[in-house]
Amino acid sequence: MNRPLPLLAVALVIAPMVWASAPATRVSVKDIRSLSPEQAKQHRPVSFEATVTYCRPQVHDLFVQQDDAGIFIATTTTQKLDPGDRVRIVGTTDWGYRANVDSNDITVIGHTALPKPIPVDFEELIKGQANSNLVAVRGVVHAADTYGPADAKMPIALLKILTEGGYIGAEVFTDDTQALRRLLDSEVEITGVDGGRFDGKMHLTGVVLRVNNLTDVKVIKPAAVNPWALPPTPMDEVLSAFRVKRETSRVRVVGTVTYFEPGSALVLQSGNKSIWAKTNSFGPLRVGDQAEVTGFPDVSNGFLVLTGSSAQDSGIPAPITPERATSSELRASKHIFDLVSVEGEVVMQVRESTQDEYVLLADGQMFSAIFSHRLIPDDLPPMKEVPVGSKIRVTGVCTTGDDNPYNHDVPFDIQIRSADDIQIVMPPSILTVRNLAGLVVILLLAVLVVGARALWVGGKMRSKVAELGYLTHRRGEILEDINRSRPLNEILERITELGSLSLKGAPCWCMLADGPTLGNCPADLSTTGLRTIAIPIAAHSGNAVGSIYAAFDANTLPRGDESKALAAAAALATLAIETSRLHSDLVHRSEFDMLTDIQNRFAFEKRLEELIAESRKSAGMFGLVYIDLNDFKQVNDRFGHQAGDLYLQRVAERMKHQLRPGDMLARLGGDEFGVLIPIVHSRNEAEEIARRLEQCFNEPFEVKNQIVRGSASIGIALFPTDGVTDDGLMSIADAAMYVEKRMRSRQDETPVGTSRRFAANSRD
Repeated sequence: MNRPLPLLAVALVIAPMVWASAPATRVSVKDIRSLSPEQAKQHRPVSFEATVTYCRPQVHDLFVQQDDAGIFIATTTTQKLDPGDRVRIVGTTDWGYRANVDSNDITVIGHTALPKPIPVDFEELIKGQANSNLVAVRGVVHAADTYGPADAKMPIALLKILTEGGYIGAEVFTDDTQALRRLLDSEVEITGVDGGRFDGKMHLTGVVLRVNNLTDVKVIKPAAVNPWALPPTPMDEVLSAFRVKRETSRVRVVGTVTYFEPGSALVLQSGNKSIWAKTNSFGPLRVGDQAEVTGFPDVSNGFLVLTGSSAQDSGIPAPITPERATSSELRASKHIFDLVSVEGEVVMQVRESTQDEYVLLADGQMFSAIFSHRLIPDDLPPMKEVPVGSKIRVTGVCTTGDDNPYNHDVPFDIQIRSADDIQIVMPPSILTVRNLAGLVVILLLAVLVVGARALWVGGKMRSKVAELGYLTHRRGEILEDINRSRPLNEILERITELGSLSLKGAPCWCMLADGPTLGNCPADLSTTGLRTIAIPIAAHSGNAVGSIYAAFDANTLPRGDESKALAAAAALATLAIETSRLHSDLVHRSEFDMLTDIQNRFAFEKRLEELIAESRKSAGMFGLVYIDLNDFKQVNDRFGHQAGDLYLQRVAERMKHQLRPGDMLARLGGDEFGVLIPIVHSRNEAEEIARRLEQCFNEPFEVKNQIVRGSASIGIALFPTDGVTDDGLMSIADAAMYVEKRMRSRQDETPVGTSRRFAANSRD
């Protein structure tokens, strides 16, 4: 009878504790924006009402504002919302540049007027003080261009505006090209949401306003002179109009020197923050010391840098522990300019006049570890030799030259400081060409020792020794040919000749299991009555890859040295065949993708450079097609990575069948492919090939008893119409592909009977 009372007491004690531990639901945007990064990343619940200030569902851009506080909503919904819609948002907090909200629970509850825009200047924008708010700013339009196809459902124009403090960008929903042309050099007041531009580490690198309509760009003062009515300027005199007025303030930063290239650049790091400083300083600066740098802030390739920098070393050691990272993490540009440590397999190493480069392979992707010695004296120490195939760990600063670091994975390099930044984790397999060559050298030395002893024995053996010396010389030439990777058929021919010499001129030949007959094989053995012996050519796998034969007069008796000489020739043939296969395998691994067995990015870029050189000489044209599989991550998530790999193999096989002889298909990485079309006479011809590639996805794929329906986004660039460099062509094709990808996300699949036109489009 008394048991309920203790239970009730326990419940009364525990209930307040449970209630207190549950985080309160945030209902105020100001309250959400006041959260620290650590608090926002705890995904605290939110539920609030606000007004939509900007919505572009194709790229998941949604901004809302509550009173005078705006916030970014991270959502995957394609729900179309109009500016002024009053919405209720239920979700959780997260952190980007500031605290934001993750939500797919968005309900329209009415419509109201937009909040009054906040007048701001460049300094407030570049400091992020108005981030996510509806603002109004004045400036002069220096560029106005449409972005993407004119028939898109939601066409976008890009404006470049010079304000009192610097340049800002603006994205405007419009396709009115004539109105855009009239905006050039006009002073305008533009109203939009301050969205900002960021790098992969979520550092603010610029200002971009999201503008709902061209009517939000009000002309305050038209251009004094119509830009399209200016008198033509000779091309070699355009610099006469160049003027620079710089008002950027100098800044000073403090951190640990993690990289220093005298007269060029240095990198400072403090905690998880780092910055690249361009400087003409030659030091003295020591890696690992705390130093200070003063210079001018700038943005280069989408990343924060300092220019015109001067530095001084404090002499105080403040070492930074390198962060262990994978190549996938580094490709995501989260560690740009950070001191990192990453592992990979050595594919090749090259010493150049200005740098030592080690090409590494990790996670199916190539990257380079680079040691710059442009300013090191002529007595440069030897390059640190690392055997090809070794697994090494390199420590250095992560860099990239990509100009779009936040929207997708980027290629990267590791800038190492000295040979000590390279550590061998695992040596290469024993079965290498070098080790085999070493074994051959040892055997050769053993033969020479035996020959020297024979010379010491006496005059009676001198003729034999002379013969053995000649055979050894010929064997040495063959070994040298093997080491130099001469054609296998030529080497086997020389081996049969050596066998014939060893057997006093007896015919000698070899027959390969999967190849031709090489050497001096008698025309008809069945009728000549010759006595033949055969020795198998063994492989390391244990299976014979062929046999080597010799023929003798049928009236002669077998001798013991016959099999011995033929066995020596068979051993040389084994070495030649295995070495040739190893060399072919290494070449194949360096130029072909191991998953799809098509060529890789390294081979693709090499062929692209060759085509550019050839086309420049012949004034020819060629095409480049960039292919990105749509929703490939969903295949992995739904069916597993093994099914994803099989899907990539099926896709590559189908695309190969759509190409002409001479066209090149390569896997550039992940779900990205590239095609080089060496012979193309018009854009229509390249587009026809692109359509054939796209039609590869008309039929579904069967992967592990599952039906997978796929699609791809394709971009085209033509040389020299769209670009004359490898980077330029890749950028144009990549931009065109992203345009098509955005089109796919905006509209339903292209109806049957209509044609899609692939074009190269430039991007900001």
